[in-house]
Amino acid sequence: MSHRRRPVLSRHHPVHVTLRVVPEVGRLRRRRCYQVVRKALETSRAQQFDRFRVCHLSIQGNHLHLIAEAEDQRALSRGMQGFAISCAKRLNARLGSSTDKPRRGRVFADRYHAAVLKHPQQVRHALAYVLNNWRRHREDDGARWRVDPFSSARTFDGWADATAPWIRIRDGEELLMVWFPRTWLLAEGWRRCSPISPWERPGPK
Repeated sequence: MSHRRRPVLSRHHPVHVTLRVVPEVGRLRRRRCYQVVRKALETSRAQQFDRFRVCHLSIQGNHLHLIAEAEDQRALSRGMQGFAISCAKRLNARLGSSTDKPRRGRVFADRYHAAVLKHPQQVRHALAYVLNNWRRHREDDGARWRVDPFSSARTFDGWADATAPWIRIRDGEELLMVWFPRTWLLAEGWRRCSPISPWERPGPK
């Protein structure tokens, strides 16, 4: 990935972040990897307070998609660094548990890729892309789920067809710990565009 200087980030603009793992890590859409990501989100909340907030997230086969808010570029960089380090340490520990020795080595393939979202339509597109990304990768084939169980889609309140009442959240279920959005664009602005269907299949970025 290019190491060009990242664009200046305003606290009013959410960010779509992509983070890829190396092939040796294997498939991320497993329960133990889900638990690792959940714990990393919890650690991130404790470390960054509200200067860096992950508001939406999906776990795909070999990468993570996040939509985050940050007070500035430094907060984004530090927040992503803390989240990635926590993920990497926990993944190496979990992946090595079968041999009683922690896995060693790199977990993420490169620096994260970040796209700043400055307009309602961009945010709407990013939300559909992240929350419905499992449909893009055909992870929904034969699935009995209405929304992606490896994402924050179950706590998203913006589905077009009143999906929320169809989603059962059992007592004690370990949902991904994401923040409520605070930027106007991510909380309200995107709703001025076309609604998002849980059946929408995102196309190329």
